[in-house]
Amino acid sequence: MQLLQVKDLGRMSYARALELQRAAHAEVLAARRNQGQMQLLLVEHDPQVITVSRRPDAAQNVLVSPQRLAQLGVECVETDRGGDVTWHGPGQLVAYPILDLERMGLRIHGYMRLLEETVIEVLADMGVAAHRDAKATGVWVRTKDQPRDLKICALGVRVSRWVCMHGMALNVNPDLDAFNLIVPCGLTGRGVTSMRECLGEKCPSMEHVKATLAQKLSQAVATHVAATINLSGQVPS
Repeated sequence: MQLLQVKDLGRMSYARALELQRAAHAEVLAARRNQGQMQLLLVEHDPQVITVSRRPDAAQNVLVSPQRLAQLGVECVETDRGGDVTWHGPGQLVAYPILDLERMGLRIHGYMRLLEETVIEVLADMGVAAHRDAKATGVWVRTKDQPRDLKICALGVRVSRWVCMHGMALNVNPDLDAFNLIVPCGLTGRGVTSMRECLGEKCPSMEHVKATLAQKLSQAVATHVAATINLSGQVPS
């Protein structure tokens, strides 16, 4: 049995995907007793949506009025994940790993680094050199014509009873102008980019990126679960 069940949701509203996340969270938590499957939900959000965390100052990083967002067909919703403000829409791959961190021997810091490393490996396979930033969560790239790193993948999670929700948003080929509606992740002066911007015509299809991400995350989950079983009785760090 595969430890990670992958569900491709296609294009879906944020609200409907959140319902499916919550259902998956309950299923994965219940599966803890018999070592059942964890889940990975893959989606492109449509209609476009801006998600705002519950940080006290997060809402100020939405730069246009609710009326203007409505005119543009962009939803704006509060979210219970960590982080600040981000945008989701067609051309961006949003991955929601619903994982049992207890079974994987991970805590939140280690889990965030696992997500970053997984995306870095996916991008490396596609010909994009990416890296972490010690001062800013996410995955970053440096392009020849930019003096600063640009974010290509944003991360934000929620953990309840050591089962995680939410996850990561990888810019494959979105309309980058949409990020002008916000201060992405609340990081003033730090821009965003996409795989399309980095690779041009060599940018892979969304389906190929989905398959590669699912494969690499499945491998990572299996590796961590196996290591935890081998070290049973020790407290995860």
